[in-house]
Amino acid sequence: MEQQISKTEPTLPPTLVVGPDEAARMTAHSRSGIYKAIAGGELKSFKTGKRRLILVRELEIWINRVARESSR
Repeated sequence: MEQQISKTEPTLPPTLVVGPDEAARMTAHSRSGIYKAIAGGELKSFKTGKRRLILVRELEIWINRVARESSR
């Protein structure tokens, strides 16, 4: 009888921020749609250095609001 050794993979911390490209991928929106939402004040973002970032929490709030407003 062989002894099985279980390998535990390291747990990664949750993603806190994403860039506009990743935000577009996560929400099935276009990159330009993400920038339009940011410019219109619908989606909160911030810059650090030259990079524009979006808190995942803010992205979830925004996409849930869009879904509610668009539901029939």
